[in-house]
Amino acid sequence: MDVRRRNSVQLSGDGQVSLVFAHGFGCDQNMWRLLAPRYAQRFRVLLFDQVGSGRSDPAAYSPGRYASLQAYAEDLVEVVQACADAPVVFVGHSVGAMIGLLAHLKAPQCFAAHVMIGPSPCYIDDGDCVGGFSRADIDSLLETLEANHLGWSRTMAPAIMGAPDQPELGVDLSNSFCQTRPEVARQFARVTFLSDQRAELARLDAPTLVIQSSDDFIASQAVGRYVHRQVAGSVLRVVDNVGHCPHLSAPDACASAIDAFLATLPSPHHEPRR
Repeated sequence: MDVRRRNSVQLSGDGQVSLVFAHGFGCDQNMWRLLAPRYAQRFRVLLFDQVGSGRSDPAAYSPGRYASLQAYAEDLVEVVQACADAPVVFVGHSVGAMIGLLAHLKAPQCFAAHVMIGPSPCYIDDGDCVGGFSRADIDSLLETLEANHLGWSRTMAPAIMGAPDQPELGVDLSNSFCQTRPEVARQFARVTFLSDQRAELARLDAPTLVIQSSDDFIASQAVGRYVHRQVAGSVLRVVDNVGHCPHLSAPDACASAIDAFLATLPSPHHEPRR
């Protein structure tokens, strides 16, 4: 299958370094519309949809294959190898950041650095890892989604988005959730909220920026601090934002943090290609 069609890959910009943006659960590449275009003057920008999301090829989705995050990570490696100039700077939101982590462990030569926006390696509280939810909380969330996908989407999306002064963003996220096929949403939610990548974090040996919202009920500051502690040499930046999607509700703050991080990377040439 053609990778570009499978993942609805979109390319823009003309720089020597590629930035790859990966969305999280219930979203698609349109979630990067306020952040990614800022980098097209200096970088090659690659956007894509996870299989089952957005405009990805519906025929590519298989419940058996996408029963774990590993399949999404394999897809990401294929996208980078086929469509980008590796090694890339990877920008992942929420579970997209964990997919990037797994992809890096599969093919470290493909990734130069990682930007993790609202990452959570484990959503369930366990020992020194504060995931923010009990197992009963997660089971209840999944049961509600499975029983009433549209109702769950319309209720949860505004809460996840936050941004009380920008209610239109909650509507956008709700629409995105609702457009995902129910059977895909149910499985991707289960794969996301029951995943546990804590052991993998310590294996990441690339420069990493963790962007954390100051108020995020999906991934609290405690979660961001945990990720920062586990990834050696990582940088943690807390942005003033209510909600789980600061790339939409606080894009200026996110861009500022990303720009400062990019400036520290070894010899990335940000000039346009000649």
